[in-house]
Amino acid sequence: MIEWKIATVVQILSSCREQELEEVQVRFTDGSEGVAIHYGNPVLLLEPGDRVLLNTTAVSLGLGTGGVHFVHDVLGHDGYGDTDDWDRRYREDAELKRMETERTDKSAGHIMKLRYTSLQRTVMAVEEQASPFHELFTGKLSLEGMPVLVGELHSMLPVAASRLQQLKNRHPEGRQPRIAYIMSDSAALPLAFSKHVRQLKELGWLAGTITYGQAYGGDHEAVNKFTALLAARHVLSADLAIAAPGPGSVGTGTLLGFSGTEAAELIHAVSALKGRPVVIPRISFAEQRSRHQGISHHTMTVLQDLTLVKASVPLPELEGEKGEILRHQMNGAQLGVKHDISWHEPVTEPLWREAFSEYPTAISSMGRGLNADPAFFAAIGAAVDCAWMYATHKWRLRRA
Repeated sequence: MIEWKIATVVQILSSCREQELEEVQVRFTDGSEGVAIHYGNPVLLLEPGDRVLLNTTAVSLGLGTGGVHFVHDVLGHDGYGDTDDWDRRYREDAELKRMETERTDKSAGHIMKLRYTSLQRTVMAVEEQASPFHELFTGKLSLEGMPVLVGELHSMLPVAASRLQQLKNRHPEGRQPRIAYIMSDSAALPLAFSKHVRQLKELGWLAGTITYGQAYGGDHEAVNKFTALLAARHVLSADLAIAAPGPGSVGTGTLLGFSGTEAAELIHAVSALKGRPVVIPRISFAEQRSRHQGISHHTMTVLQDLTLVKASVPLPELEGEKGEILRHQMNGAQLGVKHDISWHEPVTEPLWREAFSEYPTAISSMGRGLNADPAFFAAIGAAVDCAWMYATHKWRLRRA
């Protein structure tokens, strides 16, 4: 997926200190030469004689996109003769040979992710010509009414998956619904970083995973959110999908400066592809920050200001003052005019305990578990129950 080579800088072709970019001519050990890009800084500039570790993937594959060598690391300067330097070179060359022998058939893909960086890599995207699914994507496809749970936080994934598995176990008759996870590129880019995805796959609770945009590492790769959604339905044969970022969402305390705005784009994509977007609202009464009290301003901003189509917005029927606050927020924003609002009986604490009993890791969000922030879990439960209803209803229609 990544090809590495060591080369020596022969000449500095151009240097732009303001943009911290250098273009250099390099010579490889076989005598061939090429041009490489170095993202440096004003005090770390290359000079002739520097030995560099290059990402040569795109050039070796003859690609236009990403088609240049990139300097990943500066290893030293030719002519240094101290023992430590030679020992380091020996270890680097041995490691390089090991890395080069690890290239697999995945390198047959020609779609670059992390493009134009020293870590750019090739993947086999479901849409590309060499993919066994290419022909599928040459025609117009639909999600065929598939519900898609759209979440803002990665921590929503294991909660939703646990509840879905519980519903499966409680309705064992007939074919069990297939659940796909679609990871966006608005937070962590390598899917492998998510311990929750690893555990869900080990448990067999997911039919598969898809990463799109610059995110990578899913069972299937996709160029964008539209083809990722279609791959969930037509490649993984999913009946229901969960679309959410990886770990590490960003917020700035401003109206629009948070990564969760991506939820609006996903809602639009699901709707455009004839699916059913089901929003997982972010709700908390344990948050100390006022903008996240009750329904988070993140959810409200997405639904009130950024979405242009109707989405399903399930909400939990909370008791007492908390329930009154939720209804006051919804009525004040008049979201019922723009979206399909539904109210659901919360999943009880014993049911949540049962759902989490098979999951090997304690689940929390913002450091808070079920006892500390039950409203957060209630909101996810309402969304899952709503999406489950849509998914199983589609089954019955298809089987009839």
